Amino acid sequence: MNYLYRPLILSVFLMLMGCSTMYLEALEKASIPKRDVMVSRVEKARDTQEETKEQFKSALEQFTAATNFDGGDLEATYKRLNEAYEASVAKAEEVRSRIVDIESVSEALFTEWKQEITQYSSAAMKQNSQKKLNTTQTHYRQLITSMKQAESKIEPILTVFNDQVMFLKHNLNARAIASLKGELSTIKSDVSALVVSMEQSINEANAFISTMEK
Repeated sequence: MNYLYRPLILSVFLMLMGCSTMYLEALEKASIPKRDVMVSRVEKARDTQEETKEQFKSALEQFTAATNFDGGDLEATYKRLNEAYEASVAKAEEVRSRIVDIESVSEALFTEWKQEITQYSSAAMKQNSQKKLNTTQTHYRQLITSMKQAESKIEPILTVFNDQVMFLKHNLNARAIASLKGELSTIKSDVSALVVSMEQSINEANAFISTMEK
């Protein structure tokens, strides 16, 4: 990264953080606590992961079908694969955005919670609230770790998808199909690992939502 751009990027990041803080404060004034916002964002992230899992499975089906090409319109095959690739990229970006949203509200929630604990005059209540905070943070760390692990498996698949789609675009011949066939087993394995990781993350999200709603 060019060092000249770092101050600008930092400024944009701080501006977005400020907007996020003001947004959460506005919700608080509307009687929507950060806890509810966090549950809502985890639910959205869970749903996005489910959609992403299905999108990558669909893309795999398209790539698999392309390897069985036996005459016809290779241009149409390229367009289908490119559409599958672009849809997968869009879902990957949405997953990343959902994770950032969760991290943003979690930081605000836990900071507020810690500050409020110091305001208790009752030692028993203070201890009870601290215990709940510790438990929630533990569950949160499990959740965010699981989500990031699943998200990290996306980029390698997109890289292979992109390579194969571009190669097909530039060749549109049997050589391009052969290249697809050569990569298919790797793609299948990577998508399978992504699906498993996504399902684990979805389960973590459901467990987290359950603990927050109790």
